[in-house]
Amino acid sequence: MNYMNNIVKLQKEGQAVGIYSACTGNLMVLEACMRYAKRTNTVVLIEATANQVDQYGGYTGMKPADFMHAIEKLSEKTGLPMDRVILGGDHLGPLTFAKYDEEKAMAEARTLIRLYTLAGFTKIHVDTSMRVASDDPTVRLSDAVIARRGAELVKVAEDAYQELLKTKPDAVHPVYIVGSEVPIPGGAQEESPSGIEVTKVEDFKNTVRTFQKAFEDQGVGDAWQYVIGVVVQPGLEEKDSGCTPYDREKAAELMASIKEDPQLVFEGHSTDYQTKYKLRELVEDGVGILKVGPALTLALREGIFSLAFAEKEWLADRPEQQSHFMEVLDEAMRKDPKYYQKHYHGTEAEIAYKRKYSFSDRCRYYLPQKEVDAALQTLLDNFKDGVPLALLSQFMPVQYTKVREGLLENEPKALIFDRVDNTISEYVYASRQELLG
Repeated sequence: MNYMNNIVKLQKEGQAVGIYSACTGNLMVLEACMRYAKRTNTVVLIEATANQVDQYGGYTGMKPADFMHAIEKLSEKTGLPMDRVILGGDHLGPLTFAKYDEEKAMAEARTLIRLYTLAGFTKIHVDTSMRVASDDPTVRLSDAVIARRGAELVKVAEDAYQELLKTKPDAVHPVYIVGSEVPIPGGAQEESPSGIEVTKVEDFKNTVRTFQKAFEDQGVGDAWQYVIGVVVQPGLEEKDSGCTPYDREKAAELMASIKEDPQLVFEGHSTDYQTKYKLRELVEDGVGILKVGPALTLALREGIFSLAFAEKEWLADRPEQQSHFMEVLDEAMRKDPKYYQKHYHGTEAEIAYKRKYSFSDRCRYYLPQKEVDAALQTLLDNFKDGVPLALLSQFMPVQYTKVREGLLENEPKALIFDRVDNTISEYVYASRQELLG
């Protein structure tokens, strides 16, 4: 049985149990997540987003089968069995094909979701909430259109699963996440003057009714049993300056409504930078899946930057040996601003600051680039024998204490992984996913 079904079961029994979803294509972050799961004997949910991994390689250069293979290699490396790894596809739909009219955009989306399913991904977030080129830009996309397109993609996934069974008869049936009030992938691009609006209960219920009817209309009514979650807006968002904190009082009516449904939980997007107590409130209130992306890669970036600052001190008299990681990363961003220019606003100095330190963490898009990765390898090599303790205490004091206590190896990757663990631990505290089995 798909682990995700246990979330619904436990939630409906009144237990505040969920799971965090690592929505990133960064293999260092994913290795940290898998090492954490191995160490704590828990499961891990990893999701590749449509712009990271698609039929053309996305910005990571990986297709769905490539991503699956990369996770399998990490499974061997970390010792975490693949049967404790849940792989999902995030925002699968016409997200990156919205420049085309509906016929072409949906044809591309069908290929995308087919390849994810054939690769063995068992959690599919169907997202058809965005307009395509042939849609009227002045009119809100109706739930009926969103649901029809979503059901079309589920039909493709169901067919692909039957195809997969021919070669892998023990393949787990995927579960589906639907919804029409989906926060924009990558976080808010600008501050909303009116703030974040919580989804109205009637809108949530109408979404469920509309999708269920669309499934019937597309001849995949039986697949509705595999829909376990709905994306709504509970009143939170991650953004350049941090996040809009969850306010359970404002979301009380919406959250009460999910308790009435025997089949569904809410999926919370953009939960990055909520405190662990706010995250636990979300799980207690009915959010079974906590999506997190930038907060994980920001922790990775902070760990790398800490080593880069230590390197500048350690090799101050040997600049030719330094990685100059921060400068190389910033140069890559300035050469090709397409991944951050819609998110970072202000003066030239303010934007330069945000390129390094923004909570939106748009620099994650540049980490796979050849010159950036080469600089990172140089940085790691420079500390292959460990970071001098005085510098470790200065720039990574939490990790310094663990090293002194014999709990952590003074090795650059281990130090970086431990910084990512700080964020992971907050989500595990909130989700209590150790109870999933």
